[in-house]
Amino acid sequence: MGMTWKSEVGAYSFLILASYLGKKNLKFCPLASDFFLGVGVVLLLQDLNPYKKQGLAFITKMGESVKYVTGGYKLRSRPVEFAAMGDYLDMFSQKLGTIDRIAQRIVKEQAEYLVELREYGPIYSSWSAIEEELNKPLNGVSNCVGSNCIALEDLSEDMSDDFLPVLREYVLYIESMKNVLRKRDQVQAEYEAKLETAAYKKEEKQGTPTSVEKCQDRVECFNADLKADWDRWQSNKRQDFRQLLMGMADKNIQYYEKCLAAWESVIPLLQEKPEVTSEGHS
Repeated sequence: MGMTWKSEVGAYSFLILASYLGKKNLKFCPLASDFFLGVGVVLLLQDLNPYKKQGLAFITKMGESVKYVTGGYKLRSRPVEFAAMGDYLDMFSQKLGTIDRIAQRIVKEQAEYLVELREYGPIYSSWSAIEEELNKPLNGVSNCVGSNCIALEDLSEDMSDDFLPVLREYVLYIESMKNVLRKRDQVQAEYEAKLETAAYKKEEKQGTPTSVEKCQDRVECFNADLKADWDRWQSNKRQDFRQLLMGMADKNIQYYEKCLAAWESVIPLLQEKPEVTSEGHS
């Protein structure tokens, strides 16, 4: 039978211990496998203990490729104000996505309604050709439906050309802002990592490297620029959406006013009584 894993590890630990003691002629006893297994664990912990104490200083001695594989810097916690920005962007993106989906559905329904209106109007025109007494009212209804078609076309074009592009532009801008926040987090994480490394070097009386100060300045500049851009974006956003929503409201009001005017123009024709010609009796 072959040796068990405990026996193999114990034998290996025995050889290591023998080499430490400088005894090359010692013979391994399989009955002492558990003992030498424990010795091997102790030796392993002693070998790794100095590296454990080094912390990030040990990582800094590795090559750039190794540090890249380990995943780079990790942020401990995002500051409250920037965390609030991230939460707001997530919420705002969801709201805009919902509005965009509803607006697209409205445009689709308007397009379907427009197709039916275009088929609906000519029916009255063809009907008026065979109804002499109802010629004017029927033509009036046909013209009214045609006016409604034109008004609906204008409303749909405004929705597709003016309203939806602004929403999608803001969705893209939100993604850009999220990328900027992630970049800011990376800069802060890099600063925290270098600060921890500098603290370790300070304990060894090696002095604080200038790269930490440069990284700190970079974080502060990044934060200041981001806050300024955020305030400016919030101001522009309020103005843009005020104009966007007011414009959409005005377009809808104009659409219904055109439809109302078209139908009101038909009322006199519908109220007009047809002339009845009477023949005299001889």
